[in-house]
Amino acid sequence: MDIEVLVFDVLGTLVDEPAGIRAGIRKFAPSLAAAEVEELLSVWQKHVEQEQVRIVAGERPYVASDVIDREAAQAVADAAGTGDAAELALAARRLPPWPDTVDGLARLGERFPLAGLSNASRTVLLDLCANAGLRWHTVLSAEDARTYKPAPDVYRLAIDVAGRAPERLLMVAAHAWDLRGAREAGFRTAYVSRPVGDPPGPADRFDFHACGLADLADQLEHGRD
Repeated sequence: MDIEVLVFDVLGTLVDEPAGIRAGIRKFAPSLAAAEVEELLSVWQKHVEQEQVRIVAGERPYVASDVIDREAAQAVADAAGTGDAAELALAARRLPPWPDTVDGLARLGERFPLAGLSNASRTVLLDLCANAGLRWHTVLSAEDARTYKPAPDVYRLAIDVAGRAPERLLMVAAHAWDLRGAREAGFRTAYVSRPVGDPPGPADRFDFHACGLADLADQLEHGRD
């Protein structure tokens, strides 16, 4: 397929975002029952999704993801009635990698240049990648496009940096909405199944479907041999 560069979504695809936020909420309010933690996790997630959608739609001026994280943390603090929202917001930078992430990136990086392409801000990505042990050839933030995926300008960041035609880039994500946006921009697409994320629908046609990064590496190696 003449794929030359792999472009990875980060949140949910390479790191377990709900687990990291959940751990932050538990530390923030240790007395909460498990069901209460899940309710507050939903408050955080809904706020982030809602505000990013509003920005993409032009209903709100652009703000970076760390601003939205602070808003989400404050919404959680208000709902819980306790704690330091500023400290809680840092949970978005302490997301654990999936068990196959670090080794999978290392294996894929032996054959392809690897780029991250994330809705996380540059500041968040610095800490997030360091904490999760993510190793890249480059990592790009939607902050540079001043919008969020799936807006086309975000995918153009990767095209411009790669210096290749978009059909030579493979977007790897656990979110079908992200892959649809990449496909519209001309990318090849690879869906990687994760316990969280947005699975493909009946109408989705992606180039690869993988159960993890090792499976994706196997498929790519077979295709290139």
